[in-house]
Amino acid sequence: MSQAKSAAELVSEAKAGIQNLGIEDVTREMQSGDALLVDLREREELDQHGRIPGAVHAPRGMLEFYADPSSPYHREGFEPGRRVILHCASGGRSALAVKTLEQLGYSNVAHLDGGFNGWKAAGQPVDD
Repeated sequence: MSQAKSAAELVSEAKAGIQNLGIEDVTREMQSGDALLVDLREREELDQHGRIPGAVHAPRGMLEFYADPSSPYHREGFEPGRRVILHCASGGRSALAVKTLEQLGYSNVAHLDGGFNGWKAAGQPVDD
């Protein structure tokens, strides 16, 4: 039987194998207009802390269903060939979710390292 891992270990392993973007990278990609920025936080987090302008809300628990074109819950804009950038509050959920989207066939997915908290701390724009 394999050794159990902590959530922190899973996140660390995920980050080692994915594209981790900084704030400047995400800003540049959003300005190009081609990337889909996805906010994985729960509705309560958005209501309490705001959101990055232009981000689409897809709570972590629904991501696979929104992203799967064969799912009855599939959302427009989620396409396996499209550039997708995920973020959560600090970068843990989004790092894990990148790996999940890759398993669903997404080939151009990354996450905002440091998440919404890092974005806000850097003085970047936030919508209420």
